[in-house]
Amino acid sequence: MTEAWQARRLAQHKNRPNDNRSPWQVDRSRIIHAAAFRRLQAKTQIMSIGVNDFYRTRLTHSLEVAQIGSGLLRHLRRLHPDYRELVSTSLIETLCLAHDIGHPPFGHGGETALNFLMRNHGGFEGNAQTLRIVAKLEPYSNGYGMNLSRRTLLGFIKYPQYIDTLWHSQPNINPSKRFIEAHAWTPAKGVYRCDSDLFDWILAPLSPNDRDLLSSFQLFNEYKSKTQFKSVDCSIMELADDIAYAVHDLEDAVATGTLSRAQWEQFALPKLQDIQSDWVKANIATVTERLFSFDEATRKDLIGELVNLFIVNASLQVQHPEFESELLRYQVQLCDEYQALLDVFKVFVFEQLIREPKMQQIEFRGQNLLIDLFDAFASAPLRLLPKTTHDAWQQAPDDSAQYRILCDYLSGMSDEYAMRTHRRLFAGND
Repeated sequence: MTEAWQARRLAQHKNRPNDNRSPWQVDRSRIIHAAAFRRLQAKTQIMSIGVNDFYRTRLTHSLEVAQIGSGLLRHLRRLHPDYRELVSTSLIETLCLAHDIGHPPFGHGGETALNFLMRNHGGFEGNAQTLRIVAKLEPYSNGYGMNLSRRTLLGFIKYPQYIDTLWHSQPNINPSKRFIEAHAWTPAKGVYRCDSDLFDWILAPLSPNDRDLLSSFQLFNEYKSKTQFKSVDCSIMELADDIAYAVHDLEDAVATGTLSRAQWEQFALPKLQDIQSDWVKANIATVTERLFSFDEATRKDLIGELVNLFIVNASLQVQHPEFESELLRYQVQLCDEYQALLDVFKVFVFEQLIREPKMQQIEFRGQNLLIDLFDAFASAPLRLLPKTTHDAWQQAPDDSAQYRILCDYLSGMSDEYAMRTHRRLFAGND
């Protein structure tokens, strides 16, 4: 079984004398040296790129997620010494470093726009695009992306079902409206049907029971369903991402004055006080003072304390007793008390920062800019697309494959490159 999970889709014989790296260390190296990873430095995390050097980009966010992920792994090894599947820090760091490389320019606005544009061609979703980049698109190998190990690829699959299976009812489109209703076109979360060969290969070592259970789903809203399970590696990466989002992005917003003490006291403190938690009772009086302190060291000490608090209160729990594979039987979770605390931070950042009108206006602009670019390139692909994408378009077997190639091209752009391209096409300068 270990051999199967270390396997790669393409057998490669590299000239690497005395290379003593594990398969997971090789995977991490390939991520770090990938162009798709470097592009994260020019993609929005929450705030716009280039306004202030302090703002986190998706690259710095991913580095922080990797640090938290490795911390979670160390803690879980100590807490569960008999569980043998927590094999490698390098594996977890690989997943954390690359978890966002499939996200398009302009954050969730860009994701929603591309999902709308691909609605009849398999949809678009950032996690599905991450898997596609690492396993097919990145030009490390011919058609196999970075040619990562099977277990690493399993760790990237947060939602193990096809998007077109999960997306069961499309919203109505009003042709008289110029702009799309973004809330209706947020994507179903899964993998692309056009990558079924890859998905089947990744799940091949699992029993039929485990494959079926892993891919099961339940109704999420009127338009889509959602999967319920993931591998233990993926769950560590996901919790590390949640902690970084809730704590470090909160630090960004406070340090730059984007979120005020008054907002904190009105919208976050009452929810914190409602949590049945000894930690909250003991610390609630000082958290606000430390978070909004003019002394940066005081604020950073609180941030570090919060990250550590979430790490040391995580544990492995059975996600479903019928899973046969140890990779699937468990996932990492916070106990109710600390999950509630994390949720307060996440909701506060989402409602007071991401949903803030100025942020939504920026997201709206990016969303419609990508729609303009997609329509322009689709109208004259052989004239406007760069040569490599132009060639792939010509070789595609059908319309859906052609649109997927265009979507790959646009989603790989940085925010700034997308804006420059838009100016070149529509404003007469570059």
